[in-house]
Amino acid sequence: MKMNRRSFVKFAGLGALAAGALNPATAMADFSHLRSSRRLKILILGGTAFLGPALVRYARSHGHQLTLFTRGKTNANMFPDLEMLVGDRDGDLEALKNRDWDVVIDTSGYVPRVVGDSAKLLAGHVQQYIFVSTVSVFADFSKPGLDESSPVAVLDDETTEEVTGLTYGPLKALCEQAVQKEHRGRSTTIRPGLIVGPMDRSDRFTYWPVRISQGGEVLTPEGPDVVTQIIDVNDLAMFIVKCAEENITGTFNATSPAEELTMGEIFETCKTVSGSDATFTYVSPEFMAEKELHEWSDLPVYVNLDGPEAGHPYINVDKALRQGLTFRPISETIRDTLDWWRSVSQERQDRPMRSGLTAERETEALEAWHQKNG
Repeated sequence: MKMNRRSFVKFAGLGALAAGALNPATAMADFSHLRSSRRLKILILGGTAFLGPALVRYARSHGHQLTLFTRGKTNANMFPDLEMLVGDRDGDLEALKNRDWDVVIDTSGYVPRVVGDSAKLLAGHVQQYIFVSTVSVFADFSKPGLDESSPVAVLDDETTEEVTGLTYGPLKALCEQAVQKEHRGRSTTIRPGLIVGPMDRSDRFTYWPVRISQGGEVLTPEGPDVVTQIIDVNDLAMFIVKCAEENITGTFNATSPAEELTMGEIFETCKTVSGSDATFTYVSPEFMAEKELHEWSDLPVYVNLDGPEAGHPYINVDKALRQGLTFRPISETIRDTLDWWRSVSQERQDRPMRSGLTAERETEALEAWHQKNG
């Protein structure tokens, strides 16, 4: 099945959440910030896979008191000193009843009925509900400049609960609405773009630092000036906690500023950080189509700027920037990703990555490209 960006982000994101982390001890950036003057009681729905641990680490560095609500299946022993409530968002919220927190951060909501249940139960028991959504909620990605007021996708059948590449975005939009209904004026919706960095087991960004660190000729898409957008998981965590500390409500797109990052910058920085001898062979979109090299899955982070998803690298994040969303250098994200990858088991490193090209497919495609182009 051909995977476009919207489909791939969904499946990669769910895969990362389901699989969990590999080495929590080395997965986080070292936050060194002053403690917040406002100590909060924070409930995190989720908290033990990818974004969750980054949130926990940053919030703890600011002195906040944390409670995690999980099924107890993914990295259940990651934070033994934190209060861990065990249950299931789909039908078992007993552990959340008759409890009060200042803020709830919902990192694990995909189905509006399920999100609505937690939002309703916690209404009157939290002062702010922060829901982590996605830029995939937008209805039309063919044009650049999508902002928080742009139309969101809708489902013909809003009762469906099957999360697929086609329903993921519209379901997330309905989840946003479910939260806003129960926490009117007291909710914050964060719409991340492609989340990258340590502990992302989807390999949707990790492929490039790892592959380029191996050196040799690397097949790369289209050209170095093609723009893209990503957000480091730790930058996203910092912004979410900032929204909690300052009671910032509303809806915010959260990814890197449009037109500030190119594929070539990612590739060259991967080479510099890793110290490899990699060379880059940029192949045309026509060749990619001929060889069925798909954007976002076979060639992660890249999107064809002449296709129906061309608006993806131009999401408007001005609103979040005004509220303090910040970004670390791409070199830091790449270095942290490589450090984490090198800490995982050799067995994991030896397995094929979940996105990107296998060595065999890359070699075959490069040979075909050179034969075609002399």
